[in-house]
Amino acid sequence: MSADVDVLVIGAGQAGLAVSHELSERSVEHVVLEGDRIGSAWAGRWDSFRLVTPNSAIRLPGGRYDGPDPGGYLPRDEIVDHLAGYAASFAAPVAERHGVDRLEPDEAGFVARSAAGDIRARRVVVCTGAYQRPHRPAFIEDVARTVPVVMSADYRSPSGLPSGAVLIVGGGQTACQLAEELHAAGREVTLAPGRAPSMPRRIGGRDGFDWLEDAGFFEQVLADQPSPAVRLAANPLATGAGGGHDLSLRTLAAGGVALVGRVRGVDDGRLVVADDLAETLAAGDAGFRLICELARTAAAARGLPDPHPPEPLDAPIEAADVPSLGDLGAVLVACGFRPAYDWVDVPGAFDDLGFPVQDAGASLAADGLFFVGVPWLRRRKSPLLIGVGEDAAIVAEQLA
Repeated sequence: MSADVDVLVIGAGQAGLAVSHELSERSVEHVVLEGDRIGSAWAGRWDSFRLVTPNSAIRLPGGRYDGPDPGGYLPRDEIVDHLAGYAASFAAPVAERHGVDRLEPDEAGFVARSAAGDIRARRVVVCTGAYQRPHRPAFIEDVARTVPVVMSADYRSPSGLPSGAVLIVGGGQTACQLAEELHAAGREVTLAPGRAPSMPRRIGGRDGFDWLEDAGFFEQVLADQPSPAVRLAANPLATGAGGGHDLSLRTLAAGGVALVGRVRGVDDGRLVVADDLAETLAAGDAGFRLICELARTAAAARGLPDPHPPEPLDAPIEAADVPSLGDLGAVLVACGFRPAYDWVDVPGAFDDLGFPVQDAGASLAADGLFFVGVPWLRRRKSPLLIGVGEDAAIVAEQLA
């Protein structure tokens, strides 16, 4: 049985579009299938969402940001518009609202099965995003028996939550940004965070992201990390809201957000919370100091003057009283995401954490199967707007 298309690209976010661009540059026949619309993963974020990296970091091949505010942070709808314009700029062959329910090997290569019709392809590039499934800790089921639970992926604005006090479970970028937004909207907010590094938004007049890039932070490879589990670790805390400003557990506490330890579970209708807030704050402070030191090292390597990074806030913060479930209007869960490739029916294609087993994007379990947009596919920057184009070019060259 012959294939319908040479190369099938699944997903039309930045990864799938970058792959399409690079395949078009090499005159490789391909089709891009998208279950919703171009950039839908970005469109599904909350109403006030903005990039946490500066606009200058949008570096898709043939689709760099060239607007008037390179140091700003694009809002959600403008990110989607940028991706749609990017696709139009090279006439990307995208079939929207054509989701793939299952991908299976067959005699011609692969078959992508969907309600919109099956497509057979000799080769396939899976570009369905860095993370696909919101992580919902097991104890949340016990919480949900008493108080409404909202996953961060479903949050849109403060007015969309039930009225009353809010407990946010999670301490990464999303949790902290939503804690800040809800508190500014007049909500009583308690945050039960995990551990994430803090960072200054600006060091010596430059964005902290730019210093990290200069220091080679985004060029790091997985083999040099302490554990493969770094792929599930929180990114440095940052926000693009209000033109970008420092955001950390300490800034939230200073603004009036209550902090408690990490939630361990529910016992007899009461939250069980660890006595670990001091350790959580210390972990964030350590990340802050490390990033400041990287900025100093990068400046010295380039012969630039010391950027004089800010000193981290380090005053002790007492844990707040743990709220009673009955006193809460809602619990907002922002515990990150996990990979979800259960629809790819290729034995041995994924490791114990659910990530593709691959080399330079090429699956080690099936010839002709590739991945782009995966965390640490080749480097730390692999899923990001600054790095996905590089991986796309490498995979496209293999396909060509």
